[in-house]
Amino acid sequence: HPLSITVVRSFTAKSRARAAPPPAGSVLFEDTSSTAPAMNSQGYYTPGYDMQGASSDMQGGPGAGNMFADPMANAAMMYGSSLANQGKDIVNKEISRFMSVNKLKYFFAVDTRYVLKKLLIIMFPYTHQDWEVRYHRDTPLPPRQDVNAPDLYIPTMAFITYILLAGMALGIQKRFSPEVLGLCASTALVWIIIEVLVLLLSLYLLTVHSDLSTFDLMAYSGYKYVGIIFTVLCGLLFGSDGYFVALAWSSCALMFFIVRSLKMKILTSISSDTMGMASSAKPQLRLYITVATAVFQPIIIYWLTSHLVR
Repeated sequence: HPLSITVVRSFTAKSRARAAPPPAGSVLFEDTSSTAPAMNSQGYYTPGYDMQGASSDMQGGPGAGNMFADPMANAAMMYGSSLANQGKDIVNKEISRFMSVNKLKYFFAVDTRYVLKKLLIIMFPYTHQDWEVRYHRDTPLPPRQDVNAPDLYIPTMAFITYILLAGMALGIQKRFSPEVLGLCASTALVWIIIEVLVLLLSLYLLTVHSDLSTFDLMAYSGYKYVGIIFTVLCGLLFGSDGYFVALAWSSCALMFFIVRSLKMKILTSISSDTMGMASSAKPQLRLYITVATAVFQPIIIYWLTSHLVR
């Protein structure tokens, strides 16, 4: 029918008009899949910026590389490290000279049996017969194998016990304070240092060649605290009468113990290069040192205990 054909043609023309692509100027979104945006428009970097230069600036710039590449700087660094190593070796050598860890372990190599026997010898030395220190291949046996060997375990424990006992005695007498207890501990420590230094100086001036070391002298000087503990306990339990009886007993026992112990170390060591009158005077001076060391012990015991018992 002519009218139908006309309607269909008009409808088809309208559909084609709608499906036709829009002109270039009216596109809403631009296709960016084919080309990448310019980086300078995004603000990431500008043309001419050197990334390698930036990395070198972050690593310290060319000056740092020149410093490490300078032979004078390398030589100075090597010389400084060598000096530091030499100083460290000298310090370790000096520390090992005055305080050897192996020697210190020797003086603490004790057991319960040794401690009990040593305490009995200190307090009752009159029944002990053999005072000679035993050796094995020119090396003294450790204390656990030889009861005559000096140790530092008993002096250390006795010193700590004395400080605790002094605090208890001061507390009983309503005189305790941290300052007084600290003064008591420092006084006891200073007495040990003075006694050891005097003995070392005396042995050096008299050129006595013996195997007595600083640790040996500290051990023999520290045994007095066993008698000090016994004296203070008797004074607290039995009053002034018990104190003086215990002081007399511990003083005599300690003097006997010191003389018999140091006799094997000092009196028997006679220098082979002394002759004539010097050789006859040397043993007398050694005897005076031994006796003076023994006589000095009761004075220290009284000084450290008299203010604790009233």
